[in-house]
Amino acid sequence: MTELVDVHDSGSWGREAVEVQVPLPAYMVKSKKQNNLRIIPLGGLEEVGRNMMLLEYQESILIVDMGLQFPEEDMPGIDYIIPNISYLRGKEKNIVGTIITHGHYDHIGAIPHLIERLGNPPIYTTPLTRGIILKRQEDFPIQTKLNIIQIKKNETINLGPFKIEFFHVNHNIPDGVGLAIHTPVGLIIHTGDFKFDHSPIGDEPADISRIAKIASQGVLFLMSDSTNAEIPGYSISEKTIQDNLEKIFEKSSGRIIAATFASLLARVQEIINLAEKYGRKVAIDGYSMKTNVEIAKKLGYLKYKKGTFIPIKEVNEYSPSKIVITCTGAQGEGNAVLMRIANKQHKFVEIEKDDTVIFSSSVVPGNERTVQGVRDALARQGARVIHSPLMDIHASGHAQKEDLKMMINLVRPKFLMPIHGNYYMLKLHGEIGESLGIKPEDICLAKNGNIIELTPDKFSILKEKVPTNYVMVDGLGIGDVGNVVLRDRKAMAKDGMFVIIAIVDSKTGKVRGNPDIISRGFVYLRESKELLADTRRRVKAIVESASTPEHSTNWVYVKDVIRDKIGQFLFQKTQRRPMVLPVVIEV
Repeated sequence: MTELVDVHDSGSWGREAVEVQVPLPAYMVKSKKQNNLRIIPLGGLEEVGRNMMLLEYQESILIVDMGLQFPEEDMPGIDYIIPNISYLRGKEKNIVGTIITHGHYDHIGAIPHLIERLGNPPIYTTPLTRGIILKRQEDFPIQTKLNIIQIKKNETINLGPFKIEFFHVNHNIPDGVGLAIHTPVGLIIHTGDFKFDHSPIGDEPADISRIAKIASQGVLFLMSDSTNAEIPGYSISEKTIQDNLEKIFEKSSGRIIAATFASLLARVQEIINLAEKYGRKVAIDGYSMKTNVEIAKKLGYLKYKKGTFIPIKEVNEYSPSKIVITCTGAQGEGNAVLMRIANKQHKFVEIEKDDTVIFSSSVVPGNERTVQGVRDALARQGARVIHSPLMDIHASGHAQKEDLKMMINLVRPKFLMPIHGNYYMLKLHGEIGESLGIKPEDICLAKNGNIIELTPDKFSILKEKVPTNYVMVDGLGIGDVGNVVLRDRKAMAKDGMFVIIAIVDSKTGKVRGNPDIISRGFVYLRESKELLADTRRRVKAIVESASTPEHSTNWVYVKDVIRDKIGQFLFQKTQRRPMVLPVVIEV
């Protein structure tokens, strides 16, 4: 590449362009064809969400999942985070396909943003997942038409050097699959998100016999879901959840309002079953839930009788004892249905004394205070509020300790790689493997961006890493909000913003009138007159001492001085550091 360098010739200094060799990052160096397999997690390790895994053999790349992650508390204004695909730049033609294990956004949510940039490779997935992906794509109408190939849950496909056998697993959304990936170095199992449910609702039990049959060929490497590795015992069956929900139906004389995750179709099916048994009509509310329910109805994943569903606007036309409302908002989301009901802002539903509100979901970490506020608001209005700590009315879709043990015992892998979870969860999953006889050196505790090289005899984690830093989506912007912007947003959220507008006469160099001041999140102007007057005097003094009448003044320098000195002054007076934004207009 060409670079400007300092040169010294005959006693004088200058700069000239010369050709220099800048070494590429190790992961970008095109190596000779190797007989090992590379496994590269671009997300989903050390975090919950943003799942995306690469399998690379020679010049063929297989992608598993392409999900998003919801923002953390210190990311104001960010909608969600997607994987960094820098490693795949220039390798788009090498991608043999993308496999999506199920329809949750942490596995499909990045598709609209990334698939075109990856050359629009074919996507292989099951019918319900396909329907959810296509529906989400409608929100991005300018995108290229997706190339989705529908597969069956027990199908086998060939993609380049990879042969993939699918097997059915239980999750809290139907149509989840695990993958048996036959590679030139050996058989790899990727569980996807899974649990074992021997009596599921609206689904079939996990295909244990198929998993065992595939595993009998000898499994080299198991990549297994770790999200619930710290929870002892077996996962609760959805049949148990339905039985507990039935106790609520038996005792409720008023309306039942059940809030859950929009994609938790098994729970929706349970509520339909009980509503039909107890003579109640079902009204679905919440955009995402209505969308998922319509897709599931169209594809035959929900079973219901004619006349069971009614529009939400008709709920007041029936006796309260004949109504069930299934809605979003169990996490206290600001715009979701349950929050609008709690705030008395819903167009058709207002809490009545005998109403029962069910929170049929776990609380996502970070949402505890908001969810408690919703519960309080509903209780104050007379509702009976029931949530998981009171009785088992929610089951996670992820394997608990005994399920993880069962998967390891079924598969009997040579190597174990815990995936999908924070590092603590991955470490606990590794310890579960050790308790079943897997040697510590045969457990791969990897991080996002690690390059794991796998041969039939061993795995190794290379020193170099590929980029996996956050790519943040904010409105229509993708990746244009970085650490500097986030730092500014946090500064404004913490101490506010202080805008100073000074109009300067170019002939005299004097400030016309008093500078205008706008304060947001710092001080209330009407109660801070003395502080503002002192600030205006200081601004005028700074501007007038730096300006040169009828000559060119370095206003950038003047604004920097205002920012620094007024910032120091405000901190002395208030012990707070607002973001000071000076605006100088010369007229």
